Amino acid sequence: MKKYNFLFIILLGVILTNCGGAKKENNSLFTFDSSQFKEQYQSEESIELALLNPNTLSVDSVVYFVNETKIGTTKGLDKLAFNFKNQKLGYQNLKAIVYYEGELTEVTDRVELVSNVEPKLLKYSIVNTYPHDITAYTQGLEFYRDTLYEGTGNGSGPTGNKGISSLRKTNYRTGEVFKKIELSEQYFGEGITVLNNKVYQLTWLNNEGYVYNADTFKKEKTLPYYKKMEGWGLTTDGKSLYMTDSSETINILNPATFAEVGSINVYSLATKVKAVNELEWIDGKIYGNVYQKDAIAVINPQTGAVEGILNLADLKTKITQLPDTDVLNGIAYNPKTKTIFVTGKNWNKMFEIKITQ
Repeated sequence: MKKYNFLFIILLGVILTNCGGAKKENNSLFTFDSSQFKEQYQSEESIELALLNPNTLSVDSVVYFVNETKIGTTKGLDKLAFNFKNQKLGYQNLKAIVYYEGELTEVTDRVELVSNVEPKLLKYSIVNTYPHDITAYTQGLEFYRDTLYEGTGNGSGPTGNKGISSLRKTNYRTGEVFKKIELSEQYFGEGITVLNNKVYQLTWLNNEGYVYNADTFKKEKTLPYYKKMEGWGLTTDGKSLYMTDSSETINILNPATFAEVGSINVYSLATKVKAVNELEWIDGKIYGNVYQKDAIAVINPQTGAVEGILNLADLKTKITQLPDTDVLNGIAYNPKTKTIFVTGKNWNKMFEIKITQ
């Protein structure tokens, strides 16, 4: 399959105090017994938590946490079993607060939780083919009220000719752009989504996103990211925003403030799936372009597990290979037709497809 062996890659709070003494930072007194830990766990498995006490100190009790959530208390150095069911994938941060001889100390470690879901290789059929603006360096695509919204960046293809970042409404049948606003040259537009009649648009390196009126494109807000990060893809479940940042993490944001309210890590079996780009929420799942892989991963938004893979490499053989033709990017679900529209950066065509499985 030439270079498309990517399928091997992605197949695909509580503050405790003790009246008897002050908290000490000397973690060398106790450690997790990591000799009993596996390198990776799956969600149906359990881990046995225990501490080593090389100085044979007298221990009163131990309070255990996983990802800052208290999971139990033991008397002395008794062991505690924890099942990973319902935990999100990724590193699980382990913590123990040890109460001993009138003192307390904190011990930390971590293990990795990976997916146990074998992704299905999905099949599709092409329903229609439409023209697409070859100057559009597509970063975001979304249907709203039967109109296709598109966000573009000022990236360049092989010739080095840079475009202009924009937000636009298009007639998907003809490719005509009937409303457009452009960003200044220093802003690289990224993913978009529509929520409550507002269009949200990310920027790549400017560490901020924009909120527009979906009808007029009047900018209403500029929202800084909650930390220094890249902006890539964006979608919504109708309540929160889901944002990618070039890593395996999908950040869940409050749409009013861009504050983080949660996150998931994308895994295909035991492998992190990095560079998930443009996103679309379809029937309770997140569909995400895997950058430079000509593939879409179907992601469980509760766990981060990749449940399906849509290999769209063949679409590149159906477009005109122009000097600046770049990678697959852009997913829009039309709830009216229950079909998916996909295109790419500087592609001259857009495809309406239906998953047939």
